[in-house]
Formats: sequence, structure tokens, C-alpha cells
Amino acid sequence: MSDDFDVVVIGAGPAGYPAAIRAAQHKLKVACVDEWKNFDGSYALGGTCLNAGCIPSKALLESSELYQRAKEEFSHHGIRLGEITLDLAAMQKRRASIVKTMTGGISALFKANGVVGYQGHGRLLPGNIVLVTGTDGAEKRLAAKHVILASGSVPVRLKPVPHDGKYIVDSWNALEFDAVPARLGVIGAGVIGLELGSVWRRLGSNVTVIEALDQFLPMVDQSIAKEAQRHFKKLGLDIKLGTTVSRAEVQGNTVSVVYTDAAGEHTLQVDKLVVAVGRRPYTDGLLADGTGVVVDERGFIAVDEHCRTPVQSVWAVGDAVRGPMLAHKGKEEGVMVADLIAGRFAEMNYKVIPSVIYTAPEIAWVGLTEEQVKASGRDYKVGSFPFSASGRARAMEAAVGMVKIVSAKDDDEILGIHIIGPMAGELIGEAVLAMEYSASTEDLQRTIHAHPTLSEALHEAALNVDKIAIDSLNR
Repeated sequence: MSDDFDVVVIGAGPAGYPAAIRAAQHKLKVACVDEWKNFDGSYALGGTCLNAGCIPSKALLESSELYQRAKEEFSHHGIRLGEITLDLAAMQKRRASIVKTMTGGISALFKANGVVGYQGHGRLLPGNIVLVTGTDGAEKRLAAKHVILASGSVPVRLKPVPHDGKYIVDSWNALEFDAVPARLGVIGAGVIGLELGSVWRRLGSNVTVIEALDQFLPMVDQSIAKEAQRHFKKLGLDIKLGTTVSRAEVQGNTVSVVYTDAAGEHTLQVDKLVVAVGRRPYTDGLLADGTGVVVDERGFIAVDEHCRTPVQSVWAVGDAVRGPMLAHKGKEEGVMVADLIAGRFAEMNYKVIPSVIYTAPEIAWVGLTEEQVKASGRDYKVGSFPFSASGRARAMEAAVGMVKIVSAKDDDEILGIHIIGPMAGELIGEAVLAMEYSASTEDLQRTIHAHPTLSEALHEAALNVDKIAIDSLNR
């Protein structure tokens, strides 16, 4: 016997739970299967993003930034404080409370929209049957007209660096530290490594970041990346590029890390070592033999531009499929698929997916970098505006970084917008909207921005593209 549903979603992360809710909004009968289990043994919806990624990391980034600002910046505002002490337990309690509120919110949304939730492991069988293995080992079969695979991703682990969850840890473990490590090693200078390194550096760790690539943040416009590298150095992050870790082992309460760079082999002693070298699709036990769903050599589920697999009525979204591993990308894919299942028009514009690194200063971008446009052979023009010339940024004591716009010379279309500076993750929204509507640089130039605001930097950068900026030199 099996329960029948119009849609069964496997995974309740940022791709799966929106798909389930949107399908239910279309009056479809929907079930969502999820097996996330926290360190304390509790089950929770929301996947990595809400439980061990986006939300808890932003909570700690916010808290640690306030701590650092209180120590170093408040005096510039004329605010004199006594001795500033860190209560890490209270900080971690706040983080956990935010996570619990957010994950509980999904449960409430499921109930309000009529989504049936199942705790356990979901496995797709031939014929659109989902086998649910519950937390008690009991099995249940769900028959579905449509199945959406949203199984997410997990951290990549390195064989020469054996994970033990205490001294050699992944990004989730690194959010749960109950004491500030005096010496912290981070393998990987990508988004996750830089964010985690920033948190613990602000709280007092001596942080060393080891990166195998010679180029810093290669996915970012390189003028922005160079600016970021300069600021991270000022923060105190020791970033070693072109460096390969050959092995690491725990010796007592210390991790000994052996790495090689252009000068030869070295040994680094740290109290904790975070491995943050990327993530891989989580498809373990997801597909039974004979389903027809194709998984490529890197573990990604093969889909078309509308997230259809080669199997009739089986879809896949989020980190388990091609494209950037971003929560908002997965969310929009889940919504798109639910709309398509309901017979509505839906599509994704993969050219205007924003990316954000929530360090201080923040880094955000959308569209093409100058390097990518140059490589394409298309004639282009560039304009920028420094936050040092922004009155609002000055008032915030955050006058660092810049906005950079890359536009086409022939038709003036905006091709990419890149920001490093205060609230870059919020400012990028205007850039995304402009590019979604294929805006020209002139469109942005003629858009009135309130004064004084950080968003004026976008306006001035657009003016600078044509060398008519008002509040900065036109170079």
C-alpha cells in the first residue's frame, strides 16, 4: 500500500521547501520528505542553509562584527565604553535561537499550506515511487504524479586531512565552537572559508587561510578581489595563496598541518583546522536502480534548463544540479518547477543570479566580470565609484570599497555590477533588477537615488561609465 500525492519533494532545504509550498499553493496534494538531523539528535527542516550554513553563519558574522566595532570603532563616534568582554556562550545561544525560530517557521508554513511532512530518508524507486525510511527504520511508500529531487549538498572532505569533528572540522562544526581557538587554520579561501575565518578572527583567533589557487577569489571581478584581499590583510587574516596541504594530523590538543608553497614544505600548528574546500551534491542513497535519472561524473543530477530530468515527471533542483550552489538559486528553481507542474508559465534567468560574501566589507556581484567581457571580445566600458566619496558611508564609518559597472559600448547594456563595501549584499538587489530588465547604463544614470544613501554609489558608478560623474573624478 502507498499514499498517493500529486507532488513528492525529497529534501526540505532552500530548494525543496519552497517547491513544496508553491505546489501546495496551486492546490496540489504535496508531501515533503527530509532527513536532516542536528548534532543534538533533533530533526529540523531547512537543510544546510537554515541549520548549518546561511542563517547561523550570518548570525555569528553579525555578532562578531558588532564585537569588533565596539572595540575598535565606537570611540570614533564619541562612544566611550568600559572593558568589553566576549560571552561566546550567549552569542552561540542567540545563533541557535535564530536557527530554531527559522526552522520552526517552515513547519508552520507546511501546516498552513497543507504540505504533509515526513521525517526520514527519501529514495526514488522506478515508477515515481518514493520509499521513505523513517527515523525508527519503518518504511513507507509514497506514489507521486511528480517527484522533485532537492537533496542538497554536503562539504567536500580531503583524504589527507581526516575529519574528526573536534580538531579537524567542517563548516558546520566551525559554527559550533564553544571556545575561541587561539590559532585557527582554514583550508580554502572561498566564500565559506573567508566568512568563517572572519568570524573567529574578530573574536580573537590568529587565523591562517591556506588556498591552493594562485589567484584570490577567481570568480570575482579582479579589481574587486584585489581590494578585498587588501582589506582582509588589514583585518588580520593571513591568506597563503598557491599553497597545497599534503597532510594534517592531531597531536595531543594541536593539529599539525604540513603544506607546500613555492618556497618548499612547511608545518603549521593550529588548535582547530577547518576544511572549507567546497561542497558536493548529496545523492547518497537517493536513487534506486532503474529510475532512469542520470548522475554525471561529479555527482550532479542531469537536468535541462527547466530542471527536468530525462525521466517523465521527475525534476531536480538546488545544489544537486548544475549551476552555483546558492540558496536563492535553489529557491527560485523550486518555485519554477512547482509552477511548471501546475501548468503555469515559469523560467529562470541564470544570467542574473547574484552572489554575496558576507565579510566586512561585504562583496556582491551579478553578471559578467570585466575579465569575462574582455575575453568575449565585446567592446565595453567601465565606471566605478569609491565609498570613500559617499557621505552616507562616511557617516557610517564604513567608507571602504567601491561599486564597479561594466557595460557594452555598442548598446550601453549593463553587463555586470560588482560591489565591495558596506551593505553590498543589499545594494546588489538594485543591480539584479536593472539587469533583469536589460537596463542600459543611461537607465541607471537617470534613476533618482535618495541622498544621502549608499545606493548613490551605484548611480555615480553608472555616471562614471560615461565619464560624467558628479561626486568623484571621472577616470
